[in-house]
Amino acid sequence: MRARLPRTLRARLTVGLVVLLAISCAAVGVAAVVELNGFLTDRLDQQLTDVGNRFPASLEHGGRLPDDHDGDERGDTRRQATGTFGARLLDGKVTNAAVVRSGDTTTNLNVTLSARDDRRLAALPVDGRGHSVELSALGDYRLAATRGFDGDVLVTGLPLEPVQATVHRLELVAGIVFGIALAVTGVAGALWVRWSLRPLSRVAATATRVSELPLASGEVALPARAPDPDPRSEVGRVAAAFNRMLGHVEDALTKRHASEERLRSFAADASHELRTPVASVRGHAELALLHPGPVPPEVTRALERIAAESSRMGEMVDDLLLLARLDAGRPLDRSPVDLTRLVLDAVTDARAAGPAHRWTLELPEAPVTVTGDAHRLHQVLANLLANARLHTPAGTQVTISLESTSGAALLKVHDNGPGVPDDIRPRVFERFTRADRRRPEGPGGGAGLGLSIVAAVAEAHGGSVDLESRPGSTTFTVRISTG
Repeated sequence: MRARLPRTLRARLTVGLVVLLAISCAAVGVAAVVELNGFLTDRLDQQLTDVGNRFPASLEHGGRLPDDHDGDERGDTRRQATGTFGARLLDGKVTNAAVVRSGDTTTNLNVTLSARDDRRLAALPVDGRGHSVELSALGDYRLAATRGFDGDVLVTGLPLEPVQATVHRLELVAGIVFGIALAVTGVAGALWVRWSLRPLSRVAATATRVSELPLASGEVALPARAPDPDPRSEVGRVAAAFNRMLGHVEDALTKRHASEERLRSFAADASHELRTPVASVRGHAELALLHPGPVPPEVTRALERIAAESSRMGEMVDDLLLLARLDAGRPLDRSPVDLTRLVLDAVTDARAAGPAHRWTLELPEAPVTVTGDAHRLHQVLANLLANARLHTPAGTQVTISLESTSGAALLKVHDNGPGVPDDIRPRVFERFTRADRRRPEGPGGGAGLGLSIVAAVAEAHGGSVDLESRPGSTTFTVRISTG
């Protein structure tokens, strides 16, 4: 299982500082322990040299003290430290082994060694130097072997327990001191890193506030710039670059908003100004068609086309004017609307306009009521049904369903037609988007504003519109808030 690394920069720096300090403390501790152990072992070897082989040479008679010590050094424990070990080997076999015990000058000093101990003593180099050996009966000893005068090998040893106790005490003290140092350094390092990274935290907080702003549309006021600390530091350079980027973004957003406002104003003004001349052209064409005198068929046909196209242009102008008003945020009518009745009326109109399609209704038993603009919601239904009728072949089944959920009403228009082309689907709700650009203009060839009006009206009612389409299944889902 992989170790989980800290995610924040502050935590990583703190952990890295503590880890480096721990490695340094461990290196210092190990070096101190090794050095102290070597120093004490050398001192023990020096004691072995000073002691010589007096004690093991006195063991030729079983390690028992004689009645008179003067001039007789057999079993001589004088000037021998407590725990001093002595052994005599002849032809590789231990003949005598004894140890000086505390306050013991009259009792038997012999010790019983195991066969393993005998082998270890026999394997000692006869060089007069100290070697560490573990004796099963006595523990860890520092032993030195020298040759006697009668061809035997004399082994002298001192216990390693004092050295080990001192080294273990150093290890304990070092562990406690280094542990406290690591804990204090961890806390102090965390505070220091946190203080050092405060400018970077302020930059991150400013970036977070900017990321939460609705930058897609409308006028956007960017928050205050990030504090600009010392530009010679890395954080200072990041903050300065971030502030410059915010300045460029704010300038671009301001220019984009101004351009959008000019475009909306132009669309609204142009649509408003076009309504009167378009209506006038249509009126004159209809008046000319009512002339009682004989009119050539070509002129009649031309007048009919003028009337039809002027009617179509009038509808386009109305759609553009509606979108301009919605873009400007003008409020719609807010009154109770029976969506069930609107669906019934819109489907009735769709059946009349497209009798070759199969129209199916799926309505709940209880009426679904929302608060909104009845005329605009009827326009949403009409546009969706007209879209299904115009872009699917005859015989296509179109299902209109309505349901009420928590806080919203869901209106779905589903058909089993060929589906929306892949290249059109991402921008199907954009203005002037048409599924078939080659389709000739005429009564059935709209300007590509129908679905954009659906999206704008749904958004104005606190809702949204979604599309799911594949060959054989296309569903538009309109969500309208019931509040």
